[in-house]
Amino acid sequence: MNIQDNWEKALKNTKVVRSRVQDLQTFSDTSLPYICLSEAVVNVGDTVVRKGEIMVGKPGIILPSNLPQFEGFDFEKEFGFGQDMVTNFLLVRGVAFPSMKYDNKTQSLSIYNGHIEKAIAYYSDMLQRREDVHSGLIVGPEDCWQFCVLIFICTQVAKSADTDIRKLIDRFRNKNRPR
Repeated sequence: MNIQDNWEKALKNTKVVRSRVQDLQTFSDTSLPYICLSEAVVNVGDTVVRKGEIMVGKPGIILPSNLPQFEGFDFEKEFGFGQDMVTNFLLVRGVAFPSMKYDNKTQSLSIYNGHIEKAIAYYSDMLQRREDVHSGLIVGPEDCWQFCVLIFICTQVAKSADTDIRKLIDRFRNKNRPR
């Protein structure tokens, strides 16, 4: 499957079941834990559970525009194309990530013995019971999990943008306020 097919498959099939409740940090790096669930291809009827964390670098005002840095997504290993191709591919389609570093660390990969709907209910309930406001829950195809996680990041960045701008303006005004 080529990059276009993977992207379209992820767009069509990715569902952010549970977003991070808190916005991304405006003035520091943000840890963005996630659980990505996918229907198992090998063990039909089971669910692949990928737990990971993306460290989203602190926003910067003076950075080259539209040059995000994606690390730990294994595009080269799994698809044979590098980060530059992914960035250019997304840009041509009007998807522009802020110029920050997005460092993905997969913490565990396991199988949930049960169908995807059962896994969604289980992990949604688990996050709710733990009162976990930091983690996201994503559902998408296993063969394009990287794009599913990027879609999740996009939703979080977009959700935080309005607050980030207000905080930046407030900080600038307070810094330049006569004393």
